[in-house]
Amino acid sequence: MSGIKLTKNVWTSAQIKMRIVAKANKADSLPPRPKRSWLFKKNLMPVKKLISLKDFLHELITKEIKVLLVILVLLICVLTFLEIGDAISAGETRQFDLSIIEFFRAEDDFNKPMEPTWVTEFMTDITSLGGGYILAIITIFVSIFLILQKRYDAFWLLLAATIGGTLISFWLKDIYDRERPDLIYRLVTVTSFSFPSGHSMMSAVLYLTQAAIVARFQRTWKIRIYILSIALLLTLIIGFSRVYLGVHYPTDVIGGWTIGLAWASLCWCIAWYIQRRKRLNRKLEQEQV
Repeated sequence: MSGIKLTKNVWTSAQIKMRIVAKANKADSLPPRPKRSWLFKKNLMPVKKLISLKDFLHELITKEIKVLLVILVLLICVLTFLEIGDAISAGETRQFDLSIIEFFRAEDDFNKPMEPTWVTEFMTDITSLGGGYILAIITIFVSIFLILQKRYDAFWLLLAATIGGTLISFWLKDIYDRERPDLIYRLVTVTSFSFPSGHSMMSAVLYLTQAAIVARFQRTWKIRIYILSIALLLTLIIGFSRVYLGVHYPTDVIGGWTIGLAWASLCWCIAWYIQRRKRLNRKLEQEQV
């Protein structure tokens, strides 16, 4: 019996030695593990390195020409709005504004619109698309769509664009304090100040911003162009309807378009920056692994 136990012990020790040798050979065959720097000693998780301003500007200048064009549009719109505001304050636009409004009125009576009469009904319906209630409903629908798609960054961007655009519109109206056209020209009732046109501005802000957000989810450029074209067309028609109905001067509408387009461009740039930053940070994380 003692001989059998001795043989079993010898066989067990031999198996242990064989396992140790096998592990040693396996360890020698593996590539050496890279040394971790002292930055990773306390935290073994990969560090998120944010892109520097230099890298961001390099990407902007070398690869994102379209972003530079959007920034150029933003600057042009802001400068145009300021020039229109100065001209209105100096009274230089009154003759131009009245001539455009009177063009859409009957020659013998400025209280009556030009023929045919169905155009007035059409313009009344169109102008409601730029009203607060309609824009709020559309914004809610688009927000629900973004939440269902789990595009929370786009949702917060849309919310910030909506709230920011509304506040800017009220703030600019109080600053310029311009009265509406005379009652003789108005075909609908309004009470707030005239410059800039809130319908024109908010249409440009919301329709263009929402179109830019939704278009980014589309794969084909044809659908993107179609979405942006519809948003641009709605913005133009709504602004034109305000002049036709006699509740805004043409310069009010142009001012609303320019400042609205500027705000929409800024929101687009922010959306691009967020997306680009996430992409570059994800690339840096993959390189660090």
